[in-house]
Amino acid sequence: MPGTADLLLRRLHAEGLTDVVAVTPSDEGMAARSGTATRASGETVFVKSFDAPPGPDVFAREAEGLAALRGAGLATPDVVHVSTHLLVLSPLAPRPDGEDFWERVAHAVAHLHTSTVTDRFGWPHDTWLGPMRQHNAWSDDGFAFFAERRLLRWLPEPRVRAKLDAADVAALERLCDRLPELLPPAPACLTHGDLWVQNVLATPDGAPAFIDPAVSCTWADVDVSHLWCSPHPPEARRFFDVYAEVAGREAGWLDRLPLVHLRQQLALMAMFDDDWGATAAVRAAVAPFRSR
Repeated sequence: MPGTADLLLRRLHAEGLTDVVAVTPSDEGMAARSGTATRASGETVFVKSFDAPPGPDVFAREAEGLAALRGAGLATPDVVHVSTHLLVLSPLAPRPDGEDFWERVAHAVAHLHTSTVTDRFGWPHDTWLGPMRQHNAWSDDGFAFFAERRLLRWLPEPRVRAKLDAADVAALERLCDRLPELLPPAPACLTHGDLWVQNVLATPDGAPAFIDPAVSCTWADVDVSHLWCSPHPPEARRFFDVYAEVAGREAGWLDRLPLVHLRQQLALMAMFDDDWGATAAVRAAVAPFRSR
């Protein structure tokens, strides 16, 4: 298998970007190969590719998601080139440290969520969460949408079948049946869909910028739960205080986010053999719903 730099350089040249003279691989990302490409002019661009694309539209849907987020007010990279095998983007800056930056992230995400409220859950077509298809068929019922398209959707995946026993599956199904008791009703809004710390970067002038979306219209908590339940730096705690104030969250709202985060835990189970403890987290979450 060719190295990342050779693979990306060969694909860039094959698709007409022949002025790229070098590629420096990146160790970021969990599914695709990526790196910074330097053009003959000295300009740099970010490039990503899969060894074998999981679908012919994977990068087209990512580019569409970036455009949707930008249309709703978030900063995203410019799309330089998109095809079945490549996505080339304008470069962004590393995320700065400090609570001030995370306050700006909170305002940006709260504006995204509060300015795009809708009654319908879904998206005009499926999108991608990493290398896995995200099911987005429209629904007017948020609880049914989350149960069917964001939780139970993962049960047929081979790795998930291997990691959960029949009792776990039945418990997850019972949990889904009880979602209206466990979570408050909420409208849909445009969500980033894969909003963990690594997908928050900065523009050249230091404003928050966002990459790698898996957009759909669903509960805002899907985005916030990913930040809350995934590793984040101490200064990011400021995000949740500011977001709660701007978006009007009630006291104790953070307590429900681990339940919403089951969606991401199941996705990790489906994508990776070693899933960073996701299987154990899912089994612990569904344990109260096992039959006695």
